[in-house]
Amino acid sequence: IKRYAIAMLILILLIIGFVIYQKANRDNVGDISLGIFTTQNIKINILIDPIVTGVTCHIASIEDDLSFSDPSDSAISCRQTGKITAVMIQNIDKSKSGEIVFKKSKSIFFKNMKIRRIYDTQNQTLMYVSY
Repeated sequence: IKRYAIAMLILILLIIGFVIYQKANRDNVGDISLGIFTTQNIKINILIDPIVTGVTCHIASIEDDLSFSDPSDSAISCRQTGKITAVMIQNIDKSKSGEIVFKKSKSIFFKNMKIRRIYDTQNQTLMYVSY
């Protein structure tokens, strides 16, 4: 019975690890190596705005698998990929500072990458900033 319990525990841990790995890679749509002698890669992740679901953003950032902290460099490109309704626009923060729609840890030392949505009321334009 003891061996059976240990085998089941190992199986459960493997399944949990696989699910976490799949979740982490589901949003990854690109992976560019920066060279043979570096562990840094440019990862391109997808983000669908949680409120304005007709907007899809692609975020490119440098990640280093063997480091405690990833570089802060990032780029963002957002496109309209579906309907954007008046109700969606009514539900967003329209202040000049906008609102954070995505946050990802880049270090064990409290460093985060954030994506902020800002709405330009005068031009009726959504802008996304990564920092």
